[in-house]
Amino acid sequence: MPPRATDFPMSFWRTPQGVGVLLIVLAALCFAALDTTTKYAARLAPVMMLLWFRYLFQAVVTFALRFPVQKLSLLRTSNPRFQALRGVLLLITSACSFFGLQYLPVGEFTAMVMLSPLLATAMAAWLLKDYVSPRRWLLMAAGLGGVLLVVRPGGQVFTWALLFPVLLVTTYAWFQVLTSRLSGQENPYTTHFYTGLAGTLVMSPIVLFSWDTAALLAHWPWFVLVGFWGTFGHLMLIRAYMRASAPVLTPYLYSQIAFATLGGWLVFNHVPDALAWFGIAVIAASGVGNALLSAYEVAKQRHVIVK
Repeated sequence: MPPRATDFPMSFWRTPQGVGVLLIVLAALCFAALDTTTKYAARLAPVMMLLWFRYLFQAVVTFALRFPVQKLSLLRTSNPRFQALRGVLLLITSACSFFGLQYLPVGEFTAMVMLSPLLATAMAAWLLKDYVSPRRWLLMAAGLGGVLLVVRPGGQVFTWALLFPVLLVTTYAWFQVLTSRLSGQENPYTTHFYTGLAGTLVMSPIVLFSWDTAALLAHWPWFVLVGFWGTFGHLMLIRAYMRASAPVLTPYLYSQIAFATLGGWLVFNHVPDALAWFGIAVIAASGVGNALLSAYEVAKQRHVIVK
């Protein structure tokens, strides 16, 4: 079972697993900060420019940090098509996020997006023929019920803009399935670099149609913040998974919902209504339950192998 902070002495946080947990929470904080910053910065500069800069920043910073260490091995990939497709899927995911956050509250938007791991599980069952237990299907149904509470007719977020998180969850689930299918075949920093490069190359001709030099010069710190939160968050995610397994870390990713809701309140003075709070709690509980079930299944499998 994934560890809880109260279960271990201070020495736990100096172990690889403990450091991994801290890094995954830091990544969740970065992603919540990215969403909050993006929502605010979109009032000051064209969204397409912010999106382009977010991927340019990732490509440049990753190259600058890792090329002196890895040299040409940073650029070597045995799956160029995978890298390109993965980059495009994440770019579409980011675009849905950047545009959707203009119309939807940060907390509720993040809660809906956190259904992605559950949908990825269902897609893996369909595409990769992975076995999915009845309990996991029940957790998925509960998560969907939570979303319906958040987006119910008459609620705070029942608008046409719901199309953005729906598309985001779908594309990000595909992204997760593809990543899972080909994990272990690529250096994570190489993948991180090519993800930034693919996004930059796709966005470079598109951004010309909404280019605003005055906005870039006047509000460049917001561009840097958007690039930093996205890049640093994914780097922390990589380093977390280098120290601990997914079943241990995944439950802590749902702290992003709390960070995003806090950001929405501090920056935009938005507080979800009572039913939305309940829906958010159901989504988070179903996601954490899904992750705990994965941890239990992995532990059971290991026990059987050892036995």
